Amino acid sequence: MTGLLAAATSAADKRIVFRAGLASDRIQRIPGAFNPLVARLIEEIGFEGVYVSGAVVSADLALPDIGLTTLTEVTERGRQIARVTDLPVLIDADTGFGEPMSAARTVTFLEDAGIAGAHFEDQVNPKRCGHLDGKAVVSVAEMVRRLRAAVAARRDPNFVICARTDAAGIEGIDAAIERAKAYAEAGADLIFTEALHTPADFEKFRAAVDTPLLANMTEFGKSELVPAATLEKIGYNAVIYPVSTLRLAMFAAEAGLREIFAEGTQASLLDRMQHRSRLYELLQYERYNEFDSDIFNFALRKDQ
Repeated sequence: MTGLLAAATSAADKRIVFRAGLASDRIQRIPGAFNPLVARLIEEIGFEGVYVSGAVVSADLALPDIGLTTLTEVTERGRQIARVTDLPVLIDADTGFGEPMSAARTVTFLEDAGIAGAHFEDQVNPKRCGHLDGKAVVSVAEMVRRLRAAVAARRDPNFVICARTDAAGIEGIDAAIERAKAYAEAGADLIFTEALHTPADFEKFRAAVDTPLLANMTEFGKSELVPAATLEKIGYNAVIYPVSTLRLAMFAAEAGLREIFAEGTQASLLDRMQHRSRLYELLQYERYNEFDSDIFNFALRKDQ
């Protein structure tokens, strides 16, 4: 049953792999998964990690990304996804769901859920999407307290604490760089540079900050969509594609539903659907059948 009902790799080993990847000279490509089955697909295709986006968890609940989701809702989605994949899972912990003590509690929840790392942002609580205008950031001192609380609560030293700064679009890149340095000094293992615009912006950040860096390649936002190979050449250590799979799925679902509504049948949509056989392959139906056969393939004695 190894790797069938749950991932074969332990949470501790996934965290070791994540840290090793961040320390390597290869960029870690981490697409977002909006459900566990997508995480299984991400692993099969060959990516280095899986991301759980707060915006996606919110959208999945038909809510805007303005800090309405709870620690338990986000943790449970992370647990469901981490359970089925051998890849390390990085999760969006927003502002830590409250004061510094809440950020500390968040780390313990996410560790117990099998997550490999989490990022905490320096926005005012409640937050808003990082690629919208009108954001506000807390003081450096307040964010440092948030991060120190998260680091202090960590029981597995390999759990990655990532600090996200939204300051570039508010205070400018130079201020964001100074914040990144302070956050690294506070114990952040990874810096998430949100809403930079061009490769030159990413290069400037990389030249100024020694800590591993993460880029956000979300669509329809403020950042130019820079290829992973370019980010790797610049020296970035990780890149996330947080909402890509949800956007792809929702676009296809809407188009298909409109056609069914208009035509009264899905007959013309079959070549745009995942086939039953492919779904069963991802779900490992055959392995479950083999397990059932092995478990129940026995005969009772007549005297029993």
